Amino acid sequence: MSDWQALDQQYLMSTYHRLPIAIERAEGNHLYDTGGRSYLDLFTGLAVNILGHSHPAVMQALRQQGERYLHVSNKFLNPPAIQLARRLVESSIPGKVFFTNSGAEATETAVKLVHKWSREPDRARQGFVVMEKSFHGRTLGAIRLTRQPGVYQDFPQPAIPVFEVPPNDIDALKTVCERERPAAILAEPILGSGGVQPLEKDYLKAMAVIARERGMLLLLDEIQTGIGRTGTFFAHQAYGITPDLILFAKGVGGGLPLGGILASDRIASLFRPGDHGTTFAPSPLSAALGLAVVEELLDRGGLEQGRKNAAYLWEALSSLREKHPDVIGTIRGKGMMIGLDTRLSPEEALRLQRGLLEDGVLVDIAQQRVIRLLPPLTLKPEETDFFVDRLSTRLSRIGEGIS
Repeated sequence: MSDWQALDQQYLMSTYHRLPIAIERAEGNHLYDTGGRSYLDLFTGLAVNILGHSHPAVMQALRQQGERYLHVSNKFLNPPAIQLARRLVESSIPGKVFFTNSGAEATETAVKLVHKWSREPDRARQGFVVMEKSFHGRTLGAIRLTRQPGVYQDFPQPAIPVFEVPPNDIDALKTVCERERPAAILAEPILGSGGVQPLEKDYLKAMAVIARERGMLLLLDEIQTGIGRTGTFFAHQAYGITPDLILFAKGVGGGLPLGGILASDRIASLFRPGDHGTTFAPSPLSAALGLAVVEELLDRGGLEQGRKNAAYLWEALSSLREKHPDVIGTIRGKGMMIGLDTRLSPEEALRLQRGLLEDGVLVDIAQQRVIRLLPPLTLKPEETDFFVDRLSTRLSRIGEGIS
C-alpha cells in the first residue's frame, strides 16, 4: 500500500472504490501519477473533462476570470453566468436557466419546479415516471428517482410518487401514464450508470407524444449525455424532440463544479424569489470556463472534430469485437459515450480494468461487466489505436485463461 493510499484510508470516508494511483497533474488526454507515469484518460472524471485536461481555451478563461473575481452573491448580476445561460438557451430550447453546483442538485431543482407546476389549479397530476436502472443522483430527493438498489438502499426518501418502467417499452409507458396520471416523465437519453443503455429513437419520440397528449412534462436528464458528448450539443437534438426541461452538469463547467436546469418558457417563470437558491452556483469561475467550453465546441469546430474522433473509435471497437466475439457482446451508446457489454464475470471485469491500468489506460466498469468509455472529444486516432491494442491484448489473455 502506498503512502497516499494509507493517508486516504485514514482521513477520507470510504464511499468510493478507488484505483491505486495518486494523480499529480494532467495534460491533454492523459493523467500523470506522483511517480510520473502516464495514463490515457478514457474516464474523463466521469464525463466531465469533455475537452481533455488543461485545454488552452479553458486555461485562458481560468486565468482571465481568476484575476477578476472568484465569487459574488446571487444578489448581484453575474456577467459570466448570464453569458453562459444565453448560449445554453440559444443552443437548445427557448427558456431560462437555473444554475447549480452538481447534477444531483439539478435533479432536486427539477423536482421542486415540477411540484410547483403540478400544484397549479385544475392540474390533478403528481409524481414521475422513470426508467429501470436509471441514475439521477445520490441526494435524498434524487435517490427517490434513481432506480438502482445499491444507491437508494434503505435511506429515507421523500413521499414523491415514482412509477418505474422498463426502458424502450412503449406499451408499459402508455399504461403507467394513463393509469397513474403522473406529472412528468424523467429519462436519460442514454442510461449511463445503468450500463450505457440507449433509449431507442421510436421510444423517445413516443415519450414526447405521450407527454404532450396527456398534458405532462417531459424532462430529459442530459447530465452525462449533454455538452457534446454524444455528437450533438444535447443528445435529444439528434431525435427531433423538444423537452420541457433539460438537466445538465458534468461537462459544462470545464472541470469545475457546475450544473443546472434549462426550463422551457412553459414553466420557466414558476419559480419566484425565495423558492429556490444556492450560495455558490453559479461560480463566476465555473461559468467562465463553461462559456469557453461552449465556444470551443460550437464556434471553433470542437463538436465536429469530436464526431470525427468518435467515428474512428467506433470503427476500431467494431473491429475489436469481430476479433473477440467470445468476450465482447454488444457495443452500445453514441459518440463518446460507449459501453462494451462483455461476457466476463464481475471479478474478470475488475481484473481487466486493473490490467488496463497497468498498461496505462483508465476505463470505468458499469453494471459489473460493462466497460464504460467516456473519452474526451479530443481523443486522437493514435490514442484510440493505443487503447484498442492494449484492450485486445488483455482480452486475448482472458481468452487463454491468463489473468
